[in-house]
Amino acid sequence: MLIFSVFKTLTDQTVTVELKNDLSITGVLKSVDQFLNIRLDNIKVADEARHPHMMAVKNCFIRGSVVRYVQLPAEHVDTQLLEDATRRGTRKHCILARVT
Repeated sequence: MLIFSVFKTLTDQTVTVELKNDLSITGVLKSVDQFLNIRLDNIKVADEARHPHMMAVKNCFIRGSVVRYVQLPAEHVDTQLLEDATRRGTRKHCILARVT
């Protein structure tokens, strides 16, 4: 749930979502759920010539299973907090693996 928490803190920030079909969409993150389904407003497509049908679209819902990457604004992400949380998670996982 760590990644979900990060996305929740980034609502109303501009992000770029790259889909598995090579479509890149930049927009304002409005919501995200536990399945990492994403809702964007004020979207712009990176390659409008390749995807002209997307030029008229102003907002969209993206299913989490079709997302390849999400580019987040670096100034709004607390990388130290993420590193500490992943270390704690890895340590906890290693301890549980030794017990079983």
